[in-house]
This record gives sequence, C-alpha cells and structure tokens, in this order.
Amino acid sequence: MTMAQEGEGGAGAIPKQRGAVLSRPLAALRRRPFLVLGLGLLLLLGLSILVGRYPQPGIMSPATLADDNLARQLILNLRLPRVLAACLLGMALAACGTVLQMIFRNPLVEPGFLGVSQGAAFGAALSIVALGASPLLMEATAALSACLGLALSYFLARRIRFGGWILRLVLSGIAVSALFSSGVGVLKYLADPLTQLPDIVFWTLGGLWGVSWEDLVYLVPPVAAGLVLVYLMRWRLNLLSLDDDTGFSLGAAPGRERALVLVAAVGATAAVVSVAGIVGWIGLLVPHVARRLAGADAQRALPASLLLGGIFALACDDLARTVLAGEIPLGIVASFFGALLFMAMMMTRSIRVER
Repeated sequence: MTMAQEGEGGAGAIPKQRGAVLSRPLAALRRRPFLVLGLGLLLLLGLSILVGRYPQPGIMSPATLADDNLARQLILNLRLPRVLAACLLGMALAACGTVLQMIFRNPLVEPGFLGVSQGAAFGAALSIVALGASPLLMEATAALSACLGLALSYFLARRIRFGGWILRLVLSGIAVSALFSSGVGVLKYLADPLTQLPDIVFWTLGGLWGVSWEDLVYLVPPVAAGLVLVYLMRWRLNLLSLDDDTGFSLGAAPGRERALVLVAAVGATAAVVSVAGIVGWIGLLVPHVARRLAGADAQRALPASLLLGGIFALACDDLARTVLAGEIPLGIVASFFGALLFMAMMMTRSIRVER
C-alpha cells in the first residue's frame, strides 16, 4: 500500500479538498501562510524566553524581569541560547525532510529513515568515547557519519535487485540505521559508566538542557550556511525531483545539484543533532503540513517548512522544560506530539490511499 501523491506535480504533496469549509484562522493561514507563520514564530520566540519555572511555573512578568537580576541572568545565559538552538533545530530538520522527500520522490522519507540521524548519533557517540567531547569535534564527526549514512543508504538502494525505488530506499535506510544503532550500542558498552555512558544515553534521548552561547558559536555557521544554500536552491528542487533525463533537458545538472543540496541539508542536520541529540518526527511531519498549507511547489513549501519546523520545535521544547519539575527529554515530547499529529493527518479525508 502506498500513499498517493499529495498534490499536483510534486512528490509527497497533499491534494486540496474541494468544497471543504475552513475555519477563519485556517483560511487566513491558507491565504497568507508566510505572514501568519512568520508572526507566529516571532511571538513564540518572545514567549519562550519568558516561559519557565522561575520564579514560579508559568510566564515571567515584565515587572519580575525588571526587578530580579537573577531572572535577567537566567534569560540571557540559559533561555535565550536554548530558544535560538530549538528554532535552528526545527528549521534544519524540517528543511532536510523537505529536501529528502522531494529529491527521492518519497513522502515517507525523513532524516531518521535514511541513516542520517543514526549516523550522526554514531559519530557523536564515537567522539564522546574515543576522540573527546569537544563541541567542534562532535559536530565534525557527526556530520561525516551522517553523510556516510546517507551515502550508504543510497548505494544500497541502487544495488537491491527487487522492488520499486521507494521500497528499496526505505529498506536500505532501515538496514543502515540498524547498522549505526548497533554501533552506538557497542560504544555504550565500551563507554565509562560513570562519565561517558550518561552523556551518550541522555544525548540519544534528545534535549537542549546543556546549550550555551559557546555551543551556538559552533552551531550557527554550518546550520546557517546549509539552510541559506537550500533556500537559494529551493526553485531547483522541483527539477531535481524529476528523473535525470527530464531534469537535464530542462537545464539542470541533476547529479551535481542533488549532491550539493543533499550535503547542505545533511550537514545542517548533523550540526543540530550533534548538539541536541536525536529528535524525531519533525523531518517527517512538518514537510507534509507545509505542503498542505503552501502547496507542492518547493519555492513555497520549503520556506513554510522552515517556519513550521521552528514553531514545532520551540513549542515542544517549551513543554519539555515546563510541564514537570524535572525536564522531559525533547525527543520524547517531539515524538509523542509528532506521532499524534501525523496519525490525525493520515485519517483526514484529504489524504488518498491507493492499494
């Protein structure tokens, strides 16, 4: 059973349901998606800085911020870098999911399915155990391992002798992810149980509790470079989603341009994964919602994915650090709400299923 194409002329796009009666907020979002999403992201950024459990659970009042020096230090040194990191995390994962789904013409593809996330996890764990846990070294090893995971998945899919391209790609991604997961398990077994093992375990659960300005210094350059490159080439994604002969006849260089976009998207994803750990479902869910709101054209779907990814990651991180006295790992919260939203979206009438 395969999911039908979700829109006109694009892989993984969602068809519009004619005659549907939209609520006013949803109708406004359909008409002006970038304005509404941009304002929503800015408002959530400001709100996230004030949300926390100090001096009491809830939203910090401006009066407290003006009078309490500890509150100001908390916002400047802890909350602000964490909020910015969460926004970058969501944007990078959503952009990578959009790129992978369009280039591989598979609406089920996301960084975790093709060995990217697990490859980055293996590289970061290897850095913690054997190479040192410096942020720059973790970022480099995670990026290299993520690119290696994607390359292995693609190579294995080309070598499989049966099934269609989508089936082969999913099967190869599952195998490569399992291979890197076993490597992470070996590194856990070899790690020091008092120092290194807790770092690996909490890192694999996903979280931003340890993010500082120093982490952002290493995080922003690769993520910004990757996202800017993907954004500038968004209008080429429509051509790169076609077969090689068609894309070449329309003026594209499919092999070279696909490699460039993939390296940019995977590099940005590996950078955020090296800091935040494994956070799932953002790269799978957000591109689908973005195409439903902005259409299948990558020139609109990709910017919508960036904004929606930042909003979703910020909202999940706010819940992770405020719901309970002890912080919930971000990966757990994102997986819970991502799975619920994905199931709800799959059960709507605007999704067609072919047997």
